Amino acid sequence: MATTTCSADQLAPLFGSNTTNATAAAAYICNQLTAVSDKFTDTTYAVDSTYLLFSAYLVFSMQLGFAMLCAGSVRAKNTMNIMLTNVLDAAAGGLFYYLFGFAFAFGSPSNPFIGRHFFALNSVPNETYDYSFFLYQWTFAIAAAGITSGSIAERTQFVAYLIYSSFLTGFVYPVVSHWFWSSDGWASASNSDHLLFGSGVIDFAGSGVVHMVGGIAGLYGALIEGPRIGRFDHEGRAMALRGHSASLVVLGTFLLWFGWYGFNPGSFTKILSPYTSGQYYGQWSAVGRTAVTTTLAGCTAALTTLFGKRIISGHWNVTDVCNGLLGGFAAITSGCSVVEPWAALICGFVSAIVLVSCNKLAERAKFDDPLEAAQLHGGCGAWGIIFTALFATEKYVNEVYPGVPGRGYGLFMGGGGKLLGAHLIQIIVIIAWVSATMGPLFFLLHKLNLLRISPDDEMAGMDLTRHGGFAYAYEDESSGRDRNGVKMDPANIF
Repeated sequence: MATTTCSADQLAPLFGSNTTNATAAAAYICNQLTAVSDKFTDTTYAVDSTYLLFSAYLVFSMQLGFAMLCAGSVRAKNTMNIMLTNVLDAAAGGLFYYLFGFAFAFGSPSNPFIGRHFFALNSVPNETYDYSFFLYQWTFAIAAAGITSGSIAERTQFVAYLIYSSFLTGFVYPVVSHWFWSSDGWASASNSDHLLFGSGVIDFAGSGVVHMVGGIAGLYGALIEGPRIGRFDHEGRAMALRGHSASLVVLGTFLLWFGWYGFNPGSFTKILSPYTSGQYYGQWSAVGRTAVTTTLAGCTAALTTLFGKRIISGHWNVTDVCNGLLGGFAAITSGCSVVEPWAALICGFVSAIVLVSCNKLAERAKFDDPLEAAQLHGGCGAWGIIFTALFATEKYVNEVYPGVPGRGYGLFMGGGGKLLGAHLIQIIVIIAWVSATMGPLFFLLHKLNLLRISPDDEMAGMDLTRHGGFAYAYEDESSGRDRNGVKMDPANIF
C-alpha cells in the first residue's frame, strides 16, 4: 500500500536562511506527517478488513438460509437429518479447509494447478493474506458443500455426508478456486503474466467455482444413488414428493438473498480503494453496482419463473418462484461486478428459462433432486459464466482487473471472442474435474454400501431410524401416542 513520504533534507532548504535550526524543524514536521500518513494506512487496512469480515458474516448467514430451504423442501420425516447435515457441512468444512483447503487454493507461490503453502494457516497473516481472508474463503467452500447436500437429501447415509463434505471442501473445491482465483492459477484473471486467451476467466464471485462445482457434485451423487422411493411410478411418470413447509422455503430464500450481498459485493475483499483520488467514484461505487446487479437479476428471474410456471402448470407456486430467484442469483454471481444493471435483467430472464428447462429435462431423465440444486446451481451457474463473456463491459473489467491493457471483455460489448473462449474452457474443465473426483467418490461409496440407506429406513424416515426421533413433536415420545392418545405409525404420518 502506497504511503506519503517526507524527507527532512528536502524540506529544510525551503525554510530559508533566516530559520533557526531548519533541519530540526523539517525533521519534526516530517515525523508528524509520517505519523499522520501511517494512521491513514492503518485506517485503510482496518476498514478493508472490517468490510471483509462483515461480508464473511453475511455469507456464513447463508448456511442458515440453506438449512431452512433444505428443511422446508424435504418431507417432515427427514427434517432433523437435513438440518444436521447442514451443520456438519460447516463444521467438517471448517476443519478440512483450515488444514488443507486454503493452502491448496491460495498457497502462493505455487504452480498453476494447486497451491502448496499455508497448510493449517502456517505463515498467515502475511502481506498478502490475513485471517479475515481465510474466514471469507471458508464460507464459500462450505456453500459449495451445502449445494451438494440438497441434491442427495432424504436417502443418503450420514457417513457419506461426512466423507463427501470433507473431500469437497478440503480438495475438490480448493483446486478449482486456485485455477480461477489465485494469482498463480492457470486461468485466473489475476495472473497477469499468463492470461488465458489474453483475458483470463472472469468468474468474480463463483458461478463456476462455487455453484457449478456444488451442482455437478450433487448431480453425480443423485445419479448414482437413484431417485427416492415413490418419486416415479412403475410406468416412469413423475410423482410429486412435496416439501413439508413452504414457510421454511421462503424464510430460507430471504436469508440466502440477504447473504448474497456478502457473497457478491464482498468478493471485492476491499472497499477503500479509489480509482482516482479525490473523486466520488471509486471501488465503493463498484460495490454498490454489484449489489444492484445482483438484486435485479434475482428479481427478474423470480418474476419470469412466476409467470412461466403459471402458464405451464396453471398455478402461482411460491417454491418455484424461490428457486427461480436463487437461479438468478447463481447466474449473476460470475459477472455481477463487470456488467451494467440493464444486462442483469437479461441474465435473470434467461436463468429462469434455463432452470425450467433443466427441470423438464431432469424429469424426463428420471433424475431426482429434492432441491433442484444440480439444475439450479449447475445449469444457471453455467449460463452465468457464458453471460459474463457476452456482456462484460470494457470499463468495468479494467477497473476490477486493472493493469492489463487490451484485456478481453464481453463479445456483445465489442470485446471480441477471447473472453468467451476462456469461459467455455472454464465450463469444460469444471465438469471434467468434478466428474473425475466426485463421481468416483460417490461410486465407491455406493459399492461399499455407504451411500444410500435401506428402503425400510427411507420409508420410515431418517429422523426416526437414524436420529432417534422426529424434528417435530407429533407425539408423546414416552407413550408413542399423539395428543389425542391414538397410537401412531411413523411411516404413515408424513
